[in-house]
Amino acid sequence: MAYNHGVRVLENPTSLTTPRQGTAGLQVIIGVAPVNLAEDPYNATNRPKIAYSFAEASAAVGYCDNFKDYNICESVDASFRVLNIAPIILINVLDPKTHKKALEEQEVEVIEGQAVIETFGVLADTLRVRSGDREMAADTDYIITFDDDGMAVITLVDATGINALTVSGSVIDPSKITYRDIIGGYNVSTGEEKGLEVIRQIFPLLQLTPGLLVSPGWSKQPNVGAAIAAKCTGINGVFSCEAIVDLDTTEESGARKYTDVLTVKQASGFVSNHLSVEWPCVKIGDKIYHASAIKAALTAYIDAGNDDVPSLSPSNKAVGISGLCLEDGTEVVLDEQQANLVNSFGVCTFNNFSGWTTWGNNTAIYPTSSDPKDRWFCCRRFFSWWGNSFILTYHERVDDYNNPRLVEAIVDDENVRGNSYAAQGKCAGAYIEWREQENTINDIMGGKMQFLHHLAPWTPAEDILDVLEFDPDLLEAAFTGGES
Repeated sequence: MAYNHGVRVLENPTSLTTPRQGTAGLQVIIGVAPVNLAEDPYNATNRPKIAYSFAEASAAVGYCDNFKDYNICESVDASFRVLNIAPIILINVLDPKTHKKALEEQEVEVIEGQAVIETFGVLADTLRVRSGDREMAADTDYIITFDDDGMAVITLVDATGINALTVSGSVIDPSKITYRDIIGGYNVSTGEEKGLEVIRQIFPLLQLTPGLLVSPGWSKQPNVGAAIAAKCTGINGVFSCEAIVDLDTTEESGARKYTDVLTVKQASGFVSNHLSVEWPCVKIGDKIYHASAIKAALTAYIDAGNDDVPSLSPSNKAVGISGLCLEDGTEVVLDEQQANLVNSFGVCTFNNFSGWTTWGNNTAIYPTSSDPKDRWFCCRRFFSWWGNSFILTYHERVDDYNNPRLVEAIVDDENVRGNSYAAQGKCAGAYIEWREQENTINDIMGGKMQFLHHLAPWTPAEDILDVLEFDPDLLEAAFTGGES
């Protein structure tokens, strides 16, 4: 035992703040991840992975700061490092068995018993290591780890006399991913689901319903955006959710300036009431994020702080970004007037008015429709969430006696719930009724019952007008002392 005499100091590792948790805005992130860095690279493809922390997300699908090639990472970063919100669901489509290429044989220098392969994406199990003519065995002669930049590090068990190693193998290749991998599909022969089709597995496996679908960058492609919109309804046959997608900003076909937004939106076919379209990209320091990654994380964060009720608009909420830009890093400077024009197209953006905030309430269906439950993003989300909650609450009552007692129980419970949310200010009101004319004897004999739910979520105070008028009486009173 050490003998201590004097004054000593011991430092503990920094404790990370516990993420705020909520599931009303549960993010389902579909895309590409550096799975070679995952704990189990070959079990990280087309499977829904839940993560409650940055460490869990990294272990599940891998992580790096290369957002351009690995879009899942920007949502992981936005969720856990920028907003600190959990949980998130990750669906990676990169398959290390097929989306790979050869690591050309090369010589790497050994320094203090270690050699670093300066090529990203090394698949550890494919690595072949030689010292001269001697083939070296993994876990016997060396072990493989990855440094903070994701580079493979070979640590020799005995480095005596070894100055260099010859290595070869395979690396993952994200360039082989296409929009078809994101959209995915169903293999009739094997029953395997890929891409967006994996969303179906979330509830059976995790007992959670999606709140927000997001695929940063990939969602700007019209066919991917359309597929995401289609997946927002009929999840497991009954559930609904919303999606946050990006508008293209590339030089070839994107909106390079705010006046291009309407044309590109129309060309993209983004008109769904379940879509929130974002433009342009955002910067935080040197990192460039697609706006959907930041907006989705912020929306989930707001929900979690609102008792997990998605009634608050995510517009005009502070967000710690440095500025706006296009995908290639070109700076975008918007004032509020220009941002409002973007909003008028049914596209959301950001506004720097005494600090950066999100800006925009309209879903993609605006201005085609002005129905409040479809136009306002917060109202649309409230309707989807309420419907999902009703299904989850009363599914256990299916196949009970179809009698007045069941009707009264559902009506009473739902009206208590509606009154509670109204009293909390979460909505203007909510109540349910059972109408005799909509539940005929034939319906009842057929095992059917129908309710009518009245919901009134608060609409956002988007336009506040103060009318200023010159009052001559006040001027006269200042000179006369108020005497007539």
